[in-house]
Amino acid sequence: MPVPTELPLGSADADSTGDPSDAGMPAGLRSGPVYLDYNATTPVDSRVLAAMMPFLDTHFGNPSSSHYYGDAPHAAVARARAQIAALIGAVPDEITFTGSGSEANAMAIRGVVLAAIDTGVDHPHVITQATEHPAVLAACRYVQRHHGAQITVLPVDHHGLVRPDALRTAMTSRTVLVTVMHANNETGVLQPLSQLAAIAHQHGALVHTDAAQTVGKVPVDVTALGADLLTAVGHKMYAPKGIAALFIRDGVHPIPLIGGGGQERRLRAGTENVPYAVALGAAADLAAADLAAGAAARLAALRDELHLTLDRQLATRVHLNGHATQRLPHTLNISIDGVAADEVLAACPTLAASTGSACHAGQQQPSPVLLAMGRSERSALAAFRLSLGRWTTHADVQHAARVLAQHVAHHVR
Repeated sequence: MPVPTELPLGSADADSTGDPSDAGMPAGLRSGPVYLDYNATTPVDSRVLAAMMPFLDTHFGNPSSSHYYGDAPHAAVARARAQIAALIGAVPDEITFTGSGSEANAMAIRGVVLAAIDTGVDHPHVITQATEHPAVLAACRYVQRHHGAQITVLPVDHHGLVRPDALRTAMTSRTVLVTVMHANNETGVLQPLSQLAAIAHQHGALVHTDAAQTVGKVPVDVTALGADLLTAVGHKMYAPKGIAALFIRDGVHPIPLIGGGGQERRLRAGTENVPYAVALGAAADLAAADLAAGAAARLAALRDELHLTLDRQLATRVHLNGHATQRLPHTLNISIDGVAADEVLAACPTLAASTGSACHAGQQQPSPVLLAMGRSERSALAAFRLSLGRWTTHADVQHAARVLAQHVAHHVR
């Protein structure tokens, strides 16, 4: 039974104004507020949806079944694995599907620690850093609490970067894993991962990176990065929530978290989620086309336009959080003096964006990421994360700058 044909690509095609085409735009973006929260989640590209739908209906079989109804699902999962591998410079057998980025991170961290214990390492040592995603930090705490692992959390500088010398100093003879995210989800800061990986490998440790925010957004090559394990997440790259992938370099053997059947090369039991695997593969192809067409440069130009427009309108009150150049092309994190970011955004119903703060018991708490970078609580509570994506236009960033400037004027403390 044939697998549906490949998707039409070219999602980064732009019209004469430099704005992207509407190809693949979901209906929900056409009539809602301006969406500048792509780091939180991306809409499902309609071409991705079209690719996955046949596997919810026509091709419903179990990919492990050795009969007619299993043929197309089996072939589709294999093709999706190859599509993801191609996007990150891996080979298909190095890709394991998971249900989320958090699961992939846990599989990497807990799996490597358990494998080290199995080989006789006493109190294996894991190194991470202060601005990691909570899923990574939670997995580190788990192996510390339940498996006796030792955890070192490296500080970051005022840009949010880990210093290679800090990692070199922290390495021990029992260090089995260094886990440092490729790019921060709040500031977009890109870590010097290849340098960190070289240090880890010199000491015989493996390297894991949560690349949820970078895969499909900037070029990612697992060999160039020096990654032994890498997490990619579907809903950060225009596929649905509920699907992710963990790259596991050939020769690396983490202990599985879920036992049972022999799916995913015995690394993750459970019948494969064929429609969502297909969606992730389709999203990978579209992302490759975007990168080839210069989408990253387009978004960087829009991001800088947004920043400069706000800077002009609000004079000296706008302060960048993160590194000026070593960051994602689509992410802008700024603090605006004298305001509470949550209050400003609540007053802007035509703009969907994020702050770095969280609400606990009715009180806003400042972002731990910004505090770790040395920002004051006041500055952290004044932070806005504005993240752009596939369908962001010049008109969108101009609207965002205009409404933010207007409402900032009414919320000065």
